[in-house]
Amino acid sequence: MNAIDSKRIWLSSPHMGGTEHTFVKEAFDTNWVAPLGPNVDGFEKDIESYLENGMYAAALSSGTASLHLGLKLLGVSNGDEVLCQSMTFAASANPIVYLGATPVFIDSEKDTWNICPEQLEIAIKDRIAKGKKPKAIVAVHLYGMPYKVEAIHSIASAYNIPVLEDSAEAFGSSYHGIKCGTFGDIAILSFNGNKIITTSGGGALVSKNQKHRQKAIFLATQARDNAPHYEHSEIGYNYRMSNITAGIGRGQMQVLDSHVNKRRSNFEFYKKNLEDFSEINFLEEPSGYHANRWLSCIETSSYELREGIRLVLAEENIESRPLWKPMHQQAVFADCDAYLNGISDDLFNRGLCLPSGSNLEEDDLYRIVSVIKNVLR
Repeated sequence: MNAIDSKRIWLSSPHMGGTEHTFVKEAFDTNWVAPLGPNVDGFEKDIESYLENGMYAAALSSGTASLHLGLKLLGVSNGDEVLCQSMTFAASANPIVYLGATPVFIDSEKDTWNICPEQLEIAIKDRIAKGKKPKAIVAVHLYGMPYKVEAIHSIASAYNIPVLEDSAEAFGSSYHGIKCGTFGDIAILSFNGNKIITTSGGGALVSKNQKHRQKAIFLATQARDNAPHYEHSEIGYNYRMSNITAGIGRGQMQVLDSHVNKRRSNFEFYKKNLEDFSEINFLEEPSGYHANRWLSCIETSSYELREGIRLVLAEENIESRPLWKPMHQQAVFADCDAYLNGISDDLFNRGLCLPSGSNLEEDDLYRIVSVIKNVLR
């Protein structure tokens, strides 16, 4: 069998648990085919129950919409500056621009690949010295690995700057026993099709402040004032999650922990089978960290080896992908300031995301590892 005839192995494909259809069917049977309804309410309660710690959740149309409203609720507006982790997906930074603010990018540290506390504090001091105190910090749990929560929030608190916790990739991860998505002044989740659980497309804004949830829902439903007619005193958005997609989410919540366990198992399989090759390193969990291993990533010894593995996997009909290209390298953000130490640039050159779905079969994993071993040999 040649590669074109072989089974396609995706990087991270949706994985249904079986009960999603029940919730969706109920929505159809009761004619709740709308951006509101019992599935939306139920999904929000499921998220709150899972996160614990007194969180309030607003189910929205995407993680990006959640970031947009989260920054708005933190007071970000035209002319402000927001410090943002550079090594991330563009959706972490784009909403800053939506609000007329300017992103200032912060490099990574080696232990978690996330926002570097040292560079963060250097940036804060420098922006303040230049008369432009940052309005907020966007910190990301990259690939499901928690950022250095204590260090980052200690710095943010010292300078009285709120943190928007981008937990889009980290639902099911935890830091010293506390779930990711509960640390920021506001946090966001994503349920895109490639995430740990999915609603096909969707996200959530979560906060310990119930007023944040209420305001987010108000803004997400076109900011309609309480009146018998359509009255608007603020600009609103069409960002609410539908009752249909929330039904998918309710079913997915029932398998979240099993999906996390399977993805962690994928990581351990790769590590066990590849750790004897000195050309490959794995991102280990620091003490007290529990990563959902949304994507299993390897750090190769060179750009050439990274590309060699990626291209041979592609020839074998196996999807892999380089690590996120840092935002400070993106043409759209070329004019933005950045505080760099070279770590994210190096990781982008040498890092590769391997197939990580919770629906991968053992034969898939052996096939992937076999291809990588052939390249290394």
